Amino acid sequence: MADRPAAKPRPLTRARVLRTERLTPHMVRVVLGGEGLAEFGAGAHTDHYVKLLFPLDGVAYPEPFDIAAIRRDMPRELWPRTRTYTVRSFDRATRELTLDFVVHGDTGLAGPWAAAARPGDEILFLGPGGAYAPDPEADWHLLAGDETALPAIAASLERIADGAVVRAFVEVADEHEEQKLDLPAGVEVVWLHRDGRPVGEALVEAVRTLEFPPGDVHAFVHGEAGFVKDLRRHLRMERQVPRERLSISGYWRRGHDEDGWQASKGEWNRQVEAEQEAA
Repeated sequence: MADRPAAKPRPLTRARVLRTERLTPHMVRVVLGGEGLAEFGAGAHTDHYVKLLFPLDGVAYPEPFDIAAIRRDMPRELWPRTRTYTVRSFDRATRELTLDFVVHGDTGLAGPWAAAARPGDEILFLGPGGAYAPDPEADWHLLAGDETALPAIAASLERIADGAVVRAFVEVADEHEEQKLDLPAGVEVVWLHRDGRPVGEALVEAVRTLEFPPGDVHAFVHGEAGFVKDLRRHLRMERQVPRERLSISGYWRRGHDEDGWQASKGEWNRQVEAEQEAA
C-alpha cells in the first residue's frame, strides 16, 4: 500500500487583541488583528477553526517561534497547550478575526484567557482548518449543537440563502445565553434551555422528534461527544442520512480537557463507526 502523503502543516499566525465583548454571561467575543492576518486563509468554510497556542510558564521556546522545531526537539510535556476554536467571522478588508469563547470562571485554559484579554495582548495560533459549508443545492438543512457549536452554526446560517428550508437547534444553559443572530429571511433558531438537565439531552429529543422535511438534507451536528454519538447513530441508522451529507463530530467530551479528548478522539470515532456498521 502506498504511503499516505504527510499532512500539510498549518500556517502559524501571530495576532493581537483589538477588543473584547461580553456577549452573554458565559460567552466572550475576542477580536484579533495585526499584520500576521494578511495571509490568513479563512473564507471557504463556515466551520473554519484555529488552534490557539498557550506556551507553558517558565519554558524557553525558540525565537522566532517554530512549532515544528518545538515538537521535533522538545519533550511533549513542554509543548505549548493547544485549544481549538471556531472562526466566528473573518473580515479580510480590515484583517479582523473574531472568536467566541465559552467562559466558566477560572475553569479551563482558553476561557480564562479570553475573559482577561486586553487590547494589545498577543496570541499565536495554527490554521485555519475546516471542511463544512451549507450546500446550496440541498433541499433543506439541519443544524444542531451546543454553545461550542454556536459560532459555526451562526456563520453557516449567515451563508444560507433567504427562504431556504432550515431546522436549527442550539442548546444553551438558560435563556440568558441566547444570542441575537443575523439570520436570512424566513430562518429561525430554536433555542433549547438545559436548565440543569444533562448537556445534549434536549438536543437529542428535539432532533429525534423532528418531522423531517422531504428531500435531500445537509446536516451539521457538533458539540459534546456524548450527544453527538447519539445523534450520529440516529441520523445514520434510523433516518438513513448518507454519510457524505453529514458534518458531525464531537468538539469536546465531558470529563476530559482538550488534550485528553484529542488523544482519544480517533479511537472513539472508530468505535462509534464500528458500532454503527454492526447495527
